[in-house]
Amino acid sequence: MTINLSAASDVRVPDTKLARAATELVRDSASDLIYHHSRRVYFFGSLQGRNRDRGFDPELLYIAAMFHDLGLGERFHDSGRRFEVDSADEARRFLAAHHVPEDSIRRVWTAIALHTTPGIPEFMEPEVALVTAGVEYDVFGIGYRDITEADRAAVVAQHPRPDFKRRILEAFTDGIRSKPESTFGNVKADVLEHYVPGFERGDFVATILDSPWPE
Repeated sequence: MTINLSAASDVRVPDTKLARAATELVRDSASDLIYHHSRRVYFFGSLQGRNRDRGFDPELLYIAAMFHDLGLGERFHDSGRRFEVDSADEARRFLAAHHVPEDSIRRVWTAIALHTTPGIPEFMEPEVALVTAGVEYDVFGIGYRDITEADRAAVVAQHPRPDFKRRILEAFTDGIRSKPESTFGNVKADVLEHYVPGFERGDFVATILDSPWPE
């Protein structure tokens, strides 16, 4: 699939067996909300990669973008782990089943696992940095004007975002409310604090002071 982008007309979904299989898997297992968000993350991440003059493997970036939120799904609600890790492990299983080299699997896993950990991915491999860049663009609007209005509109026309802000926050809440301990020290604690009555976020300082060390 190619979107007619004025600034980067050759940004397209890779036409490979692996990419097609990933698209089918995510389309079948995720909501429309997550599917369209994940596709936008790929396009926006690719465009930011061009803006930042960072070469990247389009297929690996696509796989990472498509899998990055799968861990929010119902079958992971009782995993006890961060949804990012569940998402990354799903991508790892998918890639291993397709006999993808281990270094490529590692890059995809890391890109997904770190996509909600700001301040680190930007210094890592391009695929890791650009998944986070795509997420930050689509969810937070970080670097909003780095992409032209025409290109932004072209992506959203293909992958619309009706009521996206409210709906993605609802998806985050539903995906993690059953494992609140997984939000300690990361941004998803903010979600539960806003939307889950009675949630008490972990306190880093209290955790240190209340540790079993005697001094």
